[in-house]
Amino acid sequence: MTGATQTADQHVLVTGASGLLGSSVARRLVEAGHPVTTLQRRPSGVEGARDVQGSVTDEATVAQALTVTDGLPPVTAVIHVAAKVSMAGDPADFDRINIEGTRALLAAARQAGVTRWVQISSPSVAHAGASLMGDGASPASPTLARGDYARTKAASELLALEADADDFRVLALRPHIIWGPGDAQLTERLIERSRAGRLPILGDGAALVDMLYIDNAVDAIVAALPALEHTHGEALVVTNGQPRMIGEMLSRFALAGGADVPSLRVPSGVGLAAGSAVEAVWTRLPQSAKDAGDGEPPLTRFLAEQLTTAHWFDQRRTQEVLRWTPAVSMEEGLERVAQHYGGTTR
Repeated sequence: MTGATQTADQHVLVTGASGLLGSSVARRLVEAGHPVTTLQRRPSGVEGARDVQGSVTDEATVAQALTVTDGLPPVTAVIHVAAKVSMAGDPADFDRINIEGTRALLAAARQAGVTRWVQISSPSVAHAGASLMGDGASPASPTLARGDYARTKAASELLALEADADDFRVLALRPHIIWGPGDAQLTERLIERSRAGRLPILGDGAALVDMLYIDNAVDAIVAALPALEHTHGEALVVTNGQPRMIGEMLSRFALAGGADVPSLRVPSGVGLAAGSAVEAVWTRLPQSAKDAGDGEPPLTRFLAEQLTTAHWFDQRRTQEVLRWTPAVSMEEGLERVAQHYGGTTR
Protein backbone atom coordinates (compact mmCIF):
# COMPACT_ATOMS: atom_id res chain seq x y z
CA MET A 1 0.00 0.00 0.00
CA THR A 2 1.38 3.41 -0.93
CA GLY A 3 0.75 6.74 0.72
CA ALA A 4 -1.96 9.23 -0.11
CA THR A 5 -1.84 10.87 -3.54
CA GLN A 6 -0.60 14.45 -3.61
CA THR A 7 -1.77 17.15 -6.01
CA ALA A 8 -0.27 16.61 -9.44
CA ASP A 9 0.44 20.32 -10.03
CA GLN A 10 3.18 20.30 -7.37
CA HIS A 11 6.50 20.86 -9.16
CA VAL A 12 9.15 18.72 -7.46
CA LEU A 13 12.92 19.08 -7.68
CA VAL A 14 14.68 15.73 -7.13
CA THR A 15 18.42 15.89 -6.52
CA GLY A 16 20.74 12.94 -7.10
CA ALA A 17 18.56 11.52 -9.87
CA SER A 18 21.38 9.76 -11.71
CA GLY A 19 21.39 7.10 -8.97
CA LEU A 20 18.87 4.28 -8.65
CA LEU A 21 16.90 5.83 -5.77
CA GLY A 22 16.72 9.39 -7.09
CA SER A 23 15.89 8.39 -10.65
CA SER A 24 13.23 5.94 -9.45
CA VAL A 25 11.60 8.61 -7.29
CA ALA A 26 11.66 11.13 -10.16
CA ARG A 27 10.21 8.58 -12.57
CA ARG A 28 7.39 7.71 -10.15
CA LEU A 29 6.51 11.40 -9.76
CA VAL A 30 6.45 11.92 -13.54
CA GLU A 31 4.16 8.90 -13.88
CA ALA A 32 1.86 10.47 -11.27
CA GLY A 33 1.57 13.62 -13.38
CA HIS A 34 3.94 15.93 -11.52
CA PRO A 35 6.16 18.46 -13.22
CA VAL A 36 9.63 17.22 -12.19
CA THR A 37 13.08 18.79 -12.39
CA THR A 38 16.13 16.63 -11.68
CA LEU A 39 19.54 17.88 -10.56
CA GLN A 40 22.57 15.62 -10.74
CA ARG A 41 26.03 15.32 -12.29
CA ARG A 42 25.05 12.99 -15.17
CA PRO A 43 21.89 12.68 -17.29
CA SER A 44 19.10 11.22 -15.18
CA GLY A 45 17.51 9.24 -17.99
CA VAL A 46 14.08 10.08 -16.56
CA GLU A 47 11.79 10.62 -19.52
CA GLY A 48 9.45 13.57 -19.02
CA ALA A 49 11.62 15.30 -16.42
CA ARG A 50 13.42 18.61 -16.91
CA ASP A 51 17.06 17.60 -16.53
CA VAL A 52 19.64 19.95 -14.99
CA GLN A 53 23.19 18.61 -14.83
CA GLY A 54 25.70 19.78 -12.25
CA SER A 55 26.47 19.72 -8.55
CA VAL A 56 24.39 20.85 -5.59
CA THR A 57 27.54 22.66 -4.49
CA ASP A 58 27.45 24.93 -7.57
CA GLU A 59 25.40 28.09 -6.98
CA ALA A 60 24.63 28.69 -10.67
CA THR A 61 23.47 25.10 -11.21
CA VAL A 62 21.20 25.23 -8.18
CA ALA A 63 19.75 28.54 -9.36
CA GLN A 64 19.08 27.03 -12.79
CA ALA A 65 17.27 24.07 -11.24
CA LEU A 66 15.06 26.32 -9.12
CA THR A 67 14.39 28.92 -11.85
CA VAL A 68 11.70 27.44 -14.04
CA THR A 69 11.01 28.26 -17.67
CA ASP A 70 8.99 26.75 -20.54
CA GLY A 71 5.65 27.43 -18.89
CA LEU A 72 6.21 25.09 -15.95
CA PRO A 73 4.86 26.08 -12.53
CA PRO A 74 7.39 27.16 -9.86
CA VAL A 75 9.21 24.49 -7.90
CA THR A 76 7.38 24.11 -4.58
CA ALA A 77 8.91 20.89 -3.22
CA VAL A 78 12.42 19.41 -3.00
CA ILE A 79 13.36 15.77 -2.45
CA HIS A 80 17.05 15.94 -1.57
CA VAL A 81 18.69 12.61 -2.38
CA ALA A 82 22.10 13.80 -3.61
CA ALA A 83 25.05 12.95 -1.35
CA LYS A 84 28.55 11.58 -1.37
CA VAL A 85 27.99 7.93 -0.43
CA SER A 86 31.14 5.95 0.29
CA MET A 87 32.85 3.99 3.04
CA ALA A 88 36.06 5.99 2.55
CA GLY A 89 37.35 9.19 1.02
CA ASP A 90 38.60 12.69 1.71
CA PRO A 91 36.65 14.11 4.69
CA ALA A 92 36.62 17.50 2.95
CA ASP A 93 34.63 16.03 0.05
CA PHE A 94 31.99 14.67 2.43
CA ASP A 95 31.80 18.07 4.15
CA ARG A 96 31.54 19.99 0.88
CA ILE A 97 28.84 17.85 -0.71
CA ASN A 98 26.78 16.54 2.18
CA ILE A 99 26.90 19.52 4.54
CA GLU A 100 27.66 22.63 2.52
CA GLY A 101 25.70 21.39 -0.50
CA THR A 102 22.63 20.86 1.69
CA ARG A 103 23.10 24.23 3.39
CA ALA A 104 23.31 26.08 0.05
CA LEU A 105 20.38 24.21 -1.46
CA LEU A 106 18.21 24.92 1.58
CA ALA A 107 18.93 28.65 1.38
CA ALA A 108 18.29 28.77 -2.37
CA ALA A 109 15.08 26.78 -2.03
CA ARG A 110 13.73 29.10 0.66
CA GLN A 111 14.51 32.13 -1.48
CA ALA A 112 12.86 30.53 -4.52
CA GLY A 113 9.58 30.00 -2.66
CA VAL A 114 9.82 26.25 -2.00
CA THR A 115 7.52 25.23 0.86
CA ARG A 116 8.08 21.45 1.16
CA TRP A 117 11.36 19.58 1.70
CA VAL A 118 12.05 15.84 2.05
CA GLN A 119 15.57 15.14 3.32
CA ILE A 120 16.89 11.68 2.49
CA SER A 121 19.05 10.74 5.44
CA SER A 122 20.31 7.45 6.92
CA PRO A 123 19.89 5.50 10.17
CA SER A 124 23.68 5.66 10.46
CA VAL A 125 23.26 9.27 11.67
CA ALA A 126 22.16 7.86 15.06
CA HIS A 127 24.33 4.73 15.15
CA ALA A 128 27.20 4.96 17.64
CA GLY A 129 28.42 1.39 17.20
CA ALA A 130 26.06 -0.44 19.57
CA SER A 131 23.07 -2.55 18.56
CA LEU A 132 19.80 -0.82 17.71
CA MET A 133 16.86 -3.08 18.50
CA GLY A 134 13.32 -1.85 18.01
CA ASP A 135 14.39 1.80 18.14
CA GLY A 136 12.60 4.68 16.46
CA ALA A 137 14.43 7.61 14.93
CA SER A 138 16.87 8.62 17.66
CA PRO A 139 18.38 12.11 17.34
CA ALA A 140 21.09 12.51 14.70
CA SER A 141 24.54 13.03 16.21
CA PRO A 142 27.47 14.16 14.05
CA THR A 143 29.71 13.69 17.10
CA LEU A 144 28.81 10.05 17.76
CA ALA A 145 28.16 8.91 14.18
CA ARG A 146 30.73 6.46 12.80
CA GLY A 147 32.70 7.59 9.75
CA ASP A 148 32.60 10.64 7.52
CA TYR A 149 29.51 9.59 5.57
CA ALA A 150 27.41 9.14 8.73
CA ARG A 151 28.89 12.24 10.36
CA THR A 152 28.08 14.52 7.44
CA LYS A 153 24.67 12.98 6.82
CA ALA A 154 23.86 13.63 10.48
CA ALA A 155 24.93 17.26 10.11
CA SER A 156 22.91 17.70 6.91
CA GLU A 157 19.79 16.16 8.50
CA LEU A 158 20.09 18.59 11.41
CA LEU A 159 20.43 21.51 8.98
CA ALA A 160 17.24 20.48 7.20
CA LEU A 161 15.25 19.97 10.39
CA GLU A 162 16.48 23.28 11.80
CA ALA A 163 14.99 24.97 8.70
CA ASP A 164 11.55 23.48 9.40
CA ALA A 165 8.74 26.03 9.70
CA ASP A 166 5.05 26.25 8.93
CA ASP A 167 5.85 27.80 5.55
CA PHE A 168 8.82 25.45 4.89
CA ARG A 169 7.83 21.99 6.06
CA VAL A 170 10.57 19.38 6.42
CA LEU A 171 10.53 15.62 6.90
CA ALA A 172 13.75 13.61 7.14
CA LEU A 173 13.49 10.01 5.97
CA ARG A 174 16.15 7.48 6.89
CA PRO A 175 15.84 4.54 4.47
CA HIS A 176 17.79 1.60 5.86
CA ILE A 177 19.93 -0.55 3.52
CA ILE A 178 18.16 -0.12 0.19
CA TRP A 179 18.54 -3.07 -2.16
CA GLY A 180 17.06 -4.55 -5.33
CA PRO A 181 17.78 -5.19 -9.02
CA GLY A 182 20.04 -2.53 -10.53
CA ASP A 183 21.33 -1.33 -7.14
CA ALA A 184 25.06 -0.77 -7.60
CA GLN A 185 25.69 0.54 -4.07
CA LEU A 186 24.93 -2.68 -2.19
CA THR A 187 23.23 -5.47 -4.13
CA GLU A 188 25.68 -5.72 -7.02
CA ARG A 189 28.71 -5.26 -4.77
CA LEU A 190 27.58 -8.13 -2.55
CA ILE A 191 26.95 -10.31 -5.59
CA GLU A 192 30.29 -9.46 -7.21
CA ARG A 193 32.21 -10.09 -4.00
CA SER A 194 30.39 -13.37 -3.37
CA ARG A 195 31.18 -14.55 -6.91
CA ALA A 196 34.84 -13.70 -6.28
CA GLY A 197 34.85 -15.50 -2.92
CA ARG A 198 35.50 -12.21 -1.07
CA LEU A 199 32.30 -11.94 0.96
CA PRO A 200 32.97 -12.89 4.60
CA ILE A 201 30.45 -13.45 7.37
CA LEU A 202 31.69 -11.77 10.52
CA GLY A 203 31.02 -13.44 13.84
CA ASP A 204 28.10 -15.85 13.97
CA GLY A 205 26.03 -13.86 11.45
CA ALA A 206 23.07 -13.93 13.85
CA ALA A 207 22.59 -10.17 14.33
CA LEU A 208 19.13 -9.09 13.17
CA VAL A 209 19.06 -6.40 10.50
CA ASP A 210 16.20 -4.53 8.81
CA MET A 211 16.48 -3.71 5.12
CA LEU A 212 14.35 -1.86 2.54
CA TYR A 213 13.47 -3.04 -0.96
CA ILE A 214 13.90 -0.31 -3.59
CA ASP A 215 10.23 -0.12 -4.65
CA ASN A 216 9.17 0.28 -1.03
CA ALA A 217 11.74 3.05 -0.56
CA VAL A 218 10.34 4.93 -3.54
CA ASP A 219 6.76 4.53 -2.33
CA ALA A 220 7.68 5.85 1.13
CA ILE A 221 9.55 8.87 -0.23
CA VAL A 222 6.72 9.82 -2.57
CA ALA A 223 4.26 9.38 0.32
CA ALA A 224 6.24 11.93 2.33
CA LEU A 225 5.00 14.80 0.14
CA PRO A 226 1.34 14.56 1.17
CA ALA A 227 2.41 13.62 4.71
CA LEU A 228 3.97 17.08 5.03
CA GLU A 229 0.47 18.55 5.00
CA HIS A 230 -0.13 17.13 8.49
CA THR A 231 3.31 16.28 9.95
CA HIS A 232 6.67 17.99 9.73
CA GLY A 233 9.84 18.70 11.68
CA GLU A 234 10.79 15.11 12.49
CA ALA A 235 12.86 12.17 11.24
CA LEU A 236 11.52 8.72 10.37
CA VAL A 237 13.43 5.48 9.81
CA VAL A 238 12.03 3.51 6.84
CA THR A 239 12.45 -0.26 6.51
CA ASN A 240 10.59 -3.33 5.30
CA GLY A 241 9.88 -4.14 8.94
CA GLN A 242 11.11 -7.72 8.44
CA PRO A 243 14.35 -8.20 10.40
CA ARG A 244 16.55 -11.06 9.21
CA MET A 245 19.86 -12.50 10.41
CA ILE A 246 22.68 -10.79 8.55
CA GLY A 247 24.36 -14.12 7.73
CA GLU A 248 21.13 -15.41 6.20
CA MET A 249 20.72 -12.29 4.06
CA LEU A 250 24.32 -12.35 2.80
CA SER A 251 23.86 -16.00 1.82
CA ARG A 252 20.58 -15.29 0.05
CA PHE A 253 22.06 -12.35 -1.86
CA ALA A 254 24.91 -14.61 -2.98
CA LEU A 255 22.49 -17.29 -4.19
CA ALA A 256 20.28 -14.72 -5.93
CA GLY A 257 23.37 -13.53 -7.80
CA GLY A 258 24.28 -17.02 -8.93
CA ALA A 259 27.15 -17.48 -6.44
CA ASP A 260 27.82 -20.00 -3.71
CA VAL A 261 26.88 -19.36 -0.10
CA PRO A 262 29.78 -17.50 1.61
CA SER A 263 32.10 -19.93 3.35
CA LEU A 264 34.57 -17.42 4.77
CA ARG A 265 33.98 -16.85 8.49
CA VAL A 266 35.84 -14.19 10.44
CA PRO A 267 35.57 -13.67 14.24
CA SER A 268 33.96 -10.34 15.15
CA GLY A 269 37.02 -8.98 16.95
CA VAL A 270 39.28 -9.87 14.05
CA GLY A 271 36.87 -8.21 11.63
CA LEU A 272 36.79 -4.98 13.64
CA ALA A 273 40.58 -4.86 13.88
CA ALA A 274 40.93 -5.68 10.19
CA GLY A 275 38.44 -2.93 9.28
CA SER A 276 40.49 -0.35 11.17
CA ALA A 277 43.70 -1.56 9.54
CA VAL A 278 42.22 -1.52 6.03
CA GLU A 279 41.00 2.06 6.55
CA ALA A 280 44.48 3.20 7.54
CA VAL A 281 46.08 1.57 4.50
CA TRP A 282 43.34 2.55 2.06
CA THR A 283 43.92 6.27 2.45
CA ARG A 284 47.53 5.83 1.28
CA LEU A 285 46.80 3.72 -1.80
CA PRO A 286 47.03 5.26 -5.29
CA GLN A 287 43.67 5.70 -7.04
CA SER A 288 44.55 3.01 -9.61
CA ALA A 289 44.83 0.44 -6.82
CA LYS A 290 41.49 1.51 -5.36
CA ASP A 291 39.80 1.27 -8.76
CA ALA A 292 41.15 -2.26 -9.31
CA GLY A 293 38.27 -3.60 -7.21
CA ASP A 294 34.93 -1.81 -7.00
CA GLY A 295 36.36 1.48 -5.80
CA GLU A 296 35.51 0.79 -2.16
CA PRO A 297 37.69 -0.70 0.59
CA PRO A 298 36.94 -4.40 1.18
CA LEU A 299 36.26 -3.67 4.85
CA THR A 300 36.12 -0.70 7.23
CA ARG A 301 35.50 -0.53 10.97
CA PHE A 302 32.06 1.00 10.29
CA LEU A 303 31.18 -1.86 7.92
CA ALA A 304 32.44 -4.44 10.42
CA GLU A 305 30.21 -2.87 13.09
CA GLN A 306 27.26 -2.94 10.72
CA LEU A 307 27.86 -6.64 10.01
CA THR A 308 28.13 -7.65 13.67
CA THR A 309 25.52 -5.55 15.48
CA ALA A 310 21.74 -5.68 15.33
CA HIS A 311 19.94 -2.75 13.73
CA TRP A 312 16.21 -3.07 13.31
CA PHE A 313 13.57 -0.45 13.93
CA ASP A 314 10.03 0.17 15.16
CA GLN A 315 8.04 1.14 12.07
CA ARG A 316 4.76 2.17 13.69
CA ARG A 317 5.41 5.91 13.67
CA THR A 318 6.77 5.82 10.12
CA GLN A 319 3.76 3.98 8.75
CA GLU A 320 1.36 6.19 10.70
CA VAL A 321 2.85 9.46 9.40
CA LEU A 322 3.37 8.33 5.80
CA ARG A 323 0.12 6.35 5.64
CA TRP A 324 2.20 3.71 3.90
CA THR A 325 3.11 0.06 4.30
CA PRO A 326 5.68 -1.91 2.24
CA ALA A 327 4.15 -3.50 -0.85
CA VAL A 328 7.06 -5.85 -1.63
CA SER A 329 8.12 -8.43 0.96
CA MET A 330 11.72 -9.54 1.49
CA GLU A 331 10.91 -12.87 -0.13
CA GLU A 332 9.35 -11.30 -3.22
CA GLY A 333 12.25 -8.88 -3.50
CA LEU A 334 14.77 -11.74 -3.40
CA GLU A 335 12.82 -13.52 -6.13
CA ARG A 336 13.10 -10.39 -8.28
CA VAL A 337 16.84 -10.12 -7.62
CA ALA A 338 17.31 -13.80 -8.54
CA GLN A 339 15.36 -13.33 -11.78
CA HIS A 340 17.40 -10.25 -12.68
CA TYR A 341 20.84 -11.79 -11.99
CA GLY A 342 20.13 -15.38 -12.98
CA GLY A 343 20.42 -16.89 -9.53
CA THR A 344 18.12 -18.75 -7.18
CA THR A 345 16.45 -18.14 -3.82
CA ARG A 346 17.37 -21.62 -2.50
